[in-house]
Amino acid sequence: MAVKQTAGREKLGTFAPKFAELNDDVLFGEVWSREDTLSLRDRSLVTVVSLMAQGLVDSSFQYHLMTAKKNGITKAEIAEILTHAAFYAGWPKAWAAFNMAKEVWAEDETPDSAKAAHE
Repeated sequence: MAVKQTAGREKLGTFAPKFAELNDDVLFGEVWSREDTLSLRDRSLVTVVSLMAQGLVDSSFQYHLMTAKKNGITKAEIAEILTHAAFYAGWPKAWAAFNMAKEVWAEDETPDSAKAAHE
């Protein structure tokens, strides 16, 4: 189930109230809540790839990576998603995206799994 989003109002409410309203009520309140049509997991996948393709590897990208993880995208899946998208969106964009994804999924890597990966 989608979480009620208030970031727009919290960060831009007095500066750009209409934009904040559209962000919180329409984008997150309506579009992201249509889970009967497309799951949150799939919406996260589409959003991450869309942002990466634009080269928007910033705090919003990090937010959507964390959301993707919460919505069930695994470390192996994000690696495959970004690798696949690299061929369509651009290799340098994928490098930047991988650096941020590596941080988000870092706690999934135990010392033993990291060691095994390098053997």
